[in-house]
Amino acid sequence: MRTVTLSYPMLPETAAQVAQPQVVALGQFDGLHLGHASVITSAVALARQAGVPAAVMTFYPHPKDVMGKGDYEGYLTPSRDKQELLAAMGVELLYIIDFNEELSRVSPADFVSVMLLPLQIVTAVVGFDFRFGYKGEGDVNTLRELGQGAMNVETVSPFLLEGEKVSSSGIRKSLLSGELDKANAWFGRCYHLRGIVGHGEKRGRTIGFPTANLQLEDRYVIPATGVYAVKVFYRDEVLYGVMNVGVKPTFHEGVTKPSFEVHLFDFAADIYGHELKVELVSYIRAERKFESIGALIAQIGADAETAKGLLGYHS
Repeated sequence: MRTVTLSYPMLPETAAQVAQPQVVALGQFDGLHLGHASVITSAVALARQAGVPAAVMTFYPHPKDVMGKGDYEGYLTPSRDKQELLAAMGVELLYIIDFNEELSRVSPADFVSVMLLPLQIVTAVVGFDFRFGYKGEGDVNTLRELGQGAMNVETVSPFLLEGEKVSSSGIRKSLLSGELDKANAWFGRCYHLRGIVGHGEKRGRTIGFPTANLQLEDRYVIPATGVYAVKVFYRDEVLYGVMNVGVKPTFHEGVTKPSFEVHLFDFAADIYGHELKVELVSYIRAERKFESIGALIAQIGADAETAKGLLGYHS
């Protein structure tokens, strides 16, 4: 998959480098959940039928981040993760538009004439509730009108699970409230965090449960504090373990920034400085303060056994 970064206004020479008949899915697509996937797979299918490239156009940073609006606190799917997922879905071109205050003030008409039509888009595929342009003034009908007959517009119906519309905002709420099963169901995969193993307090090894201190490489949405059963990808290995997300109240008071401590089952290699991708498979319990170190050790042991059962892990 080829990734092309664009900025407004798109210069004619830039458009000339990438312009070609193509089908493009338009949207922010933070999360790449089942609803987003339905839009993108529709675009890929249409592109295959037409014999043209399948493309996705999105924005970075997230518009809510730039404008300081909404409940935006990190990415469900940072750029690197998004690119990997889109490539696996058969997308051949990814356009990432640099979103800034100037772009936020662009009218729907200018956005279409400057950023879309010069690319020779055959068909634009969007969700049923797609909005664009200054203050979200443009909708599906606006996009169709501004396409001037040169660009068809296809809409995709909302994706429902158990009667609820799958959405990024719903996933965020589920992650923050510890409803991981629901979040993962809406994703269509396990939510994951990615980061580098750094040096922590090294307390885990002294109580029999050494942990890898994960330092996140991007601004992920932080899930509810507590203990999770996890599947970990390290180099070419798939490992299993338990992760604590939280402030370790048994040892600290007044700490607000959470840490991410992963205890890997039957694993003792030195992985400092290495990258881990940690999939959150199941939420076991909320974080709490223990009366003694002994009580904490006993609970960690119980959590590990619970995680092994949830993961189907056998040493």
